[in-house]
Amino acid sequence: MEDITDPSFRLICKEFGADMVYTEFISSDGLIREGRSSIKKLEICEEERPAGVQLYGHNIDSMLEAVKLAEQVNPELLDINFGCPVKKISNRGAGAGMLKNIPLMLEMTRAIVNSTTLPVTVKTRLGWDEESKNIVEVAEMLQDAGIEAITIHGRTRNQLYKGSADWTLIGVVRNNPAMKIPVIGNGDITGPIVAKEMFDRYNVDGIMVGRAAVGKPWIFRQIRTYLHTGIIPEEPLLEEKVDIALKHFRNSLIWKGEPVGIYEMRRHFSNYFKGLPHFREIRLKLLTSMEINEIIDTLELIRLRYKGFRIESGGEYL
Repeated sequence: MEDITDPSFRLICKEFGADMVYTEFISSDGLIREGRSSIKKLEICEEERPAGVQLYGHNIDSMLEAVKLAEQVNPELLDINFGCPVKKISNRGAGAGMLKNIPLMLEMTRAIVNSTTLPVTVKTRLGWDEESKNIVEVAEMLQDAGIEAITIHGRTRNQLYKGSADWTLIGVVRNNPAMKIPVIGNGDITGPIVAKEMFDRYNVDGIMVGRAAVGKPWIFRQIRTYLHTGIIPEEPLLEEKVDIALKHFRNSLIWKGEPVGIYEMRRHFSNYFKGLPHFREIRLKLLTSMEINEIIDTLELIRLRYKGFRIESGGEYL
């Protein structure tokens, strides 16, 4: 979720009912070298709390220095990313690369836990590949190292985001009598029905929504409402989506400035209006314009052209 879960997006997700949000994952090496982009990722605004800072790295000393810098923004927790499958990160032993070096993973976790008074959590995967799905044992060892919760993505590192997430081992971890900490499931939570099924079938303590929230931050409201009432709120009308996109865009400019705030909104714009018919020309304008007023005018054009349209299965006018 790099370049996606900045404060502008996290605030929108919080408004729609997300219980907890996390920073983009932050390189420990980038932080200690005072890289501007890495330091910028530490920013948390009060309205989005509780929020966690997510760190990754392959060197213990660097991670410990990064922890001290992260503590300065007073997050509610520190989350260690042992799950990112991206090749340039995992191949140097960070992110999911730690799944190939469990002793170092445990040593790093223990060192971080002992270095801070903040709660420490971990996000990881089932294993490196199909032959090394060792998450049941690894989760126990991470618990013994002192973490206070674990989030498990239901794929191996080698799967990246391909195929379907397998929650079977997540359920085994959660129902392991030796596990005393919360177990959070992640992977393919695409809507409220799937979310409830994962709670019911695997007894997890929580779920983490990632890619499915891009362009659809109201997924949190839909999940919460369905879990509590059995009713799934409808998708927002197109006019509401335009309002959300405008608010998101303006906040992105506040936090990231130009041109970064424009570049990083493009993925969101594509997803906010995914499914609109005859949208190619307008979409191209949203994805190429570098003028703030032109982008705002384009969003207002969408409001006028698709007034009353609700994007659902194929879309319909109400």
